[in-house]
Amino acid sequence: MTQVAQQPGTGLVGEADLALHRGELTGYCYRMLGSVHDAEDAVQETMVRAWRSMGSFEGRSSVRSWLYRIATNVCLDAIAGRKRRASPLEIGGPSAPVQSSLGDPRPHEEWLEPLPWRGVAPASTDPADQAEERDSVRLAFVAALQHLPPRQRAVLILRDVLRFSAQEVAGLLGSTVASANSALQRARATLATHHGDPRPLDPLDEAQQELLRRYVEAFESYDIDAFVALLHEDATQNMPPFALWLQGARDLGDWMLGPGIGCKGSTVLRAPDANGCPAFAQYKPAAGGGFEPWGIHVLEVVDGRIAAITSFLDTRLFARFGMPERLDADGR
Repeated sequence: MTQVAQQPGTGLVGEADLALHRGELTGYCYRMLGSVHDAEDAVQETMVRAWRSMGSFEGRSSVRSWLYRIATNVCLDAIAGRKRRASPLEIGGPSAPVQSSLGDPRPHEEWLEPLPWRGVAPASTDPADQAEERDSVRLAFVAALQHLPPRQRAVLILRDVLRFSAQEVAGLLGSTVASANSALQRARATLATHHGDPRPLDPLDEAQQELLRRYVEAFESYDIDAFVALLHEDATQNMPPFALWLQGARDLGDWMLGPGIGCKGSTVLRAPDANGCPAFAQYKPAAGGGFEPWGIHVLEVVDGRIAAITSFLDTRLFARFGMPERLDADGR
């Protein structure tokens, strides 16, 4: 028999009501933790704790607020004593000379991970709402969030991204409104020093789709001149779990013809969008024939050109994005 609890104005709440909030909770936990794997674990733990305590839910707050209180506590527990996740642009030092090798990979736990956009994208069809939501999961923004102390991070996400009121946030964190407002002010000040003012992303329209088609064509044919022509002059590329990163369209092209020449002959498939941006799965030629997973590329398109490429060289992500584990010789 399904367990239910009282909810003000509606009577009962059950498992289906909890499941309705899974997508937005995943987005919240991802912003808090910087990892899709950790976020999914945190949401699962949130649902387990909510299920176990449904009998004691008295309906003094909405189910949504109740779940966010549980999720916040789960995330704060997960963050305790753990290093923040970052991007190579933050901890890899200056952009590397093109001749540099990747070096040794560093633990996956050090790096931000991409978030599949499906399931957490806003239901609103308003372009302004969609653009705001995309900005709130951009890799640079999530990386900047990781600089905040955990409780400040929670306050800023709850207030500025999810639009909870100061009173609601104070209730979620068991603090006063004055304390929550103070934490928000400090968080905004810190965030400004790490996030800056990034250029707005292009909408996902026909022009962008044509640019992405040309990107795939240039990559698969390994036409580096065509590839470079799609980039902003100051475009960046980074490749977690390696600390190396590059800046400048010509340097990115020289890298592809130098240390990155192993990418030649790859097949590239469109993957579900990640962090509000287009994403691709790269498969490299396998020794025994066919193609094997190599990395998930997340592209930021600004003013009609590619401004940033983050290549996540973590084959675990292919399952998270619903991509094939292997392709045959025809790229299927």
